[in-house]
Amino acid sequence: MISNWKEYLFTVTSDLYRYCGQRNFRSFVNCYFFIPGFRYSFFMRSAQYFKTKGLFFLPFYTIARILLNHYQFKFGISIPYNTNIGSGLYIGHFGGIVVNCKTIIGCNCNLNHGVTIGAAFGGKYEGTPVVMDNVYFGPGSKIIGGILLGNHVAVGANCVVTRPIADYSVVVGIPARVVSMKGSSQYIINTIDIA
Repeated sequence: MISNWKEYLFTVTSDLYRYCGQRNFRSFVNCYFFIPGFRYSFFMRSAQYFKTKGLFFLPFYTIARILLNHYQFKFGISIPYNTNIGSGLYIGHFGGIVVNCKTIIGCNCNLNHGVTIGAAFGGKYEGTPVVMDNVYFGPGSKIIGGILLGNHVAVGANCVVTRPIADYSVVVGIPARVVSMKGSSQYIINTIDIA
């Protein structure tokens, strides 16, 4: 969760860098006006930041939430502002993206259209997913339940993941099965080292 100005600025510019490989004002303006995924994540991060700043920043928080709700319906992206998502979020194509607010997602995550990350309310893996760093979600993929997706995992298009997945796995199919240990390095680009 974003708690101070420095962290907010780093998170927003890390998201920006994922789209264009730059972190300057001109890139920000271009991505804001022409890339719906970045615009959505910008207001998501802004609402999260202003929520922690107290009464003086309440008008900014309110504006960010209103715009976030507007873009949620316009772009078909439903990621609540209070979802714990690390820096470097990349929303490649908007539409049909749903993420449970209790999900934890690490840094440098790629979300594509039709991705659902949701909770299971029973069974062996009850709860919400925990997604580590540098994870790629292909179009239409579904991740359900209290499972852990390791670092550098690539989830194939239309894959349904309902059990934990180890680091560097490439998974495909329904239900998900590991087909390679090459990981997500070919899909995750323009990252900023957080160490």
